[in-house]
Amino acid sequence: MALMPRAELDVTAGLVRSLLKEQLPMLSGLPLKLVANGWDNVIYRLGEEWAIRLPRREPAAQLVLHEQRYLPTYARRSPVPVPSPIHSGLPSADYPWHWSVTAWLEGLSAARVPQTSRNAAAEDLAGFLIAIHVPAAPGAPVNPVRGVPLDARSDAVTDRLNGSGRYPQASALRKIWAEACAAPPWDGPGLWLHGDLHPANILLRPDGRLAAVLDFGDLGAGDPAVDLAVAWLMFDAGARHRFMAAFGNAVDAGTAVDAATWARARGWAVVLATAMLSFSDDNPQMSEIGRFGVEQLLSELS
Repeated sequence: MALMPRAELDVTAGLVRSLLKEQLPMLSGLPLKLVANGWDNVIYRLGEEWAIRLPRREPAAQLVLHEQRYLPTYARRSPVPVPSPIHSGLPSADYPWHWSVTAWLEGLSAARVPQTSRNAAAEDLAGFLIAIHVPAAPGAPVNPVRGVPLDARSDAVTDRLNGSGRYPQASALRKIWAEACAAPPWDGPGLWLHGDLHPANILLRPDGRLAAVLDFGDLGAGDPAVDLAVAWLMFDAGARHRFMAAFGNAVDAGTAVDAATWARARGWAVVLATAMLSFSDDNPQMSEIGRFGVEQLLSELS
């Protein structure tokens, strides 16, 4: 059984409460509820208005610092709310990493709604990416596993497709991967990226419109194809066509996405979908996103 990365620290409500008493005593008496325990971070809801985001393992600790430094820039450009930190928590004697308090963002997780509701967000999600995919500032972080040349992920993809019986369609996925790797690489400036865009990090309104985008732990500068992979992780064929068309229909012609970038985006969909499917036996929601992504990629070969 392949499981999510193990937590290096048990981020309990008691631990969170002690951090609040030490650093934000005016909020320490509010109700505290665990709402998410992901690969990298734990999320608690604090009262009605706030959320607390805390790393659960050391590799995520630096990512929180990136969010604290750069998310205000994303928030100024984004057409929908993002969890820009309003308080940057410090390490303590009991907790070794930085942590954040953000506004609580209302919405329905796109991972938990019917496909028709996901599909309704196609143009909105394209608009979000058009807004944030601009040249990054000098010195912006570069995530070593997101937005990099696809060849850097070849060993990981090959190991997943060769190493288990999870992928009866492995030969077809290898073909998609090979075509993506053969596409011309990104040769423009590094663009600001979300880095981990999939349904569990997207909130929708009841009518299916985009409400907010979450979890920017993998933000950085690089090839925008990694974010465009959401076309296969989020949408069926019809909505995917509308999502892709929105980039060509944008007022700014510079936001158009060329065929090579879409080819690399398919490759990133292979990277992300197989990671979710291979390492989420204890997380049915993530496993289902991976399964759906593989299904959508294969459907284009029919």
